[in-house]
Amino acid sequence: MARPREFDPEQALDRALSVFWAKGFEATSLDNLCEATGLGRSSLYAAFGDKRSLYMRALDRYENSAIERISAAVTGARSPRAGIAAFVERIIEDVVAGPGRRGCFIGNCAAELERSDRKTAMRVGQSLARVEATFRAALEKARTKGEIARNADVDALARFLTAGIQGLRLVGKANPDRAALQAIARVMLSCLDVRTAASSRGR
Repeated sequence: MARPREFDPEQALDRALSVFWAKGFEATSLDNLCEATGLGRSSLYAAFGDKRSLYMRALDRYENSAIERISAAVTGARSPRAGIAAFVERIIEDVVAGPGRRGCFIGNCAAELERSDRKTAMRVGQSLARVEATFRAALEKARTKGEIARNADVDALARFLTAGIQGLRLVGKANPDRAALQAIARVMLSCLDVRTAASSRGR
């Protein structure tokens, strides 16, 4: 009979994620991870593999959580467009309060990538694609409801929102000023303005 694990792997993964998020991949040592998770090196390897494997598991965990947050914001709002706006506002609140100044873990992973690390680049790209797909689904519902123009390019809008939110969080790391971040958000969300999209259709 196999001996049961003496630790909570999900909790250990959350703690490892926090370390990677704060320090980045290169600056995080195995000692940092062992201290955070409460595991010895052999137990850490047995549970998660090497440092890079643990990093990828942490990315998986963050990605799933990010998708859940976006989906909850959209489905819990009075409309898909309002949900997207509420999600962006929560990012700003998080940045101003402090925790959000760590940036987006997916974005941090992308920023730290080496050009030769194609495998990790592909994995980060998959994370961004899932975020983009979540926004696209919300935008398609908004288009059906007439909240954005019927001829709106939801693929381009989803990519723009994904990139815009990454940029907003990056700016927030250096300048966590509410007014500045809200000004950026207003311009970013104006791409969803029905009147703007409709007027461009008539040109």
